Amino acid sequence: MFATSLGDGAELRPLEPWQAEEFLAHMDRGRAFVGEHIGLADVVHDLDSARAFLQGYADKTAHDAGRLYGIWTDGTLVGGVMFRTMDVAAGNAEVGCWLEPSAAGRGLVTRACRTIIDWAVERRGIHRVEWYASTANTASTAVARRLGMTREGVVRENYTHRGIRTDTEIWAVLAPEWRAARTA
Repeated sequence: MFATSLGDGAELRPLEPWQAEEFLAHMDRGRAFVGEHIGLADVVHDLDSARAFLQGYADKTAHDAGRLYGIWTDGTLVGGVMFRTMDVAAGNAEVGCWLEPSAAGRGLVTRACRTIIDWAVERRGIHRVEWYASTANTASTAVARRLGMTREGVVRENYTHRGIRTDTEIWAVLAPEWRAARTA
């Protein structure tokens, strides 16, 4: 298995079904924080659901339709980044992320996203990388901004989270913009 250093004792690695117990323990530590804006904390609630979630991404990886990576600090899983969707033929992908509170505020998600976006643009030929976030999730939209994405608009009340309809901001970066920012 590969590991990519993110600096400061952190690394990015594939997150796979055989790591379901570790993934569940991570979700249990960060459930309230992770679940504030995204449904992942509600989907992964026991070992079977953790394994099923990870298997779903293993299947996406096998079909070149998504990817899932964990972020470890000092050997402990503390978060992750993913291509929720990836359509190589169309050149589009959507990035997502989550983090437990112990790892927040250290730039780990931004560094991990840079790593996977570089790979998607340069190795897979992805032209457009999208970022969707609740308008209330200011930490997530700050990451999109740090990644050099452009806020394209708001989709009103399109996502129901824990019974409440929320608005979603759409951010994106195009391959030429990404390359220009990386060389600047």
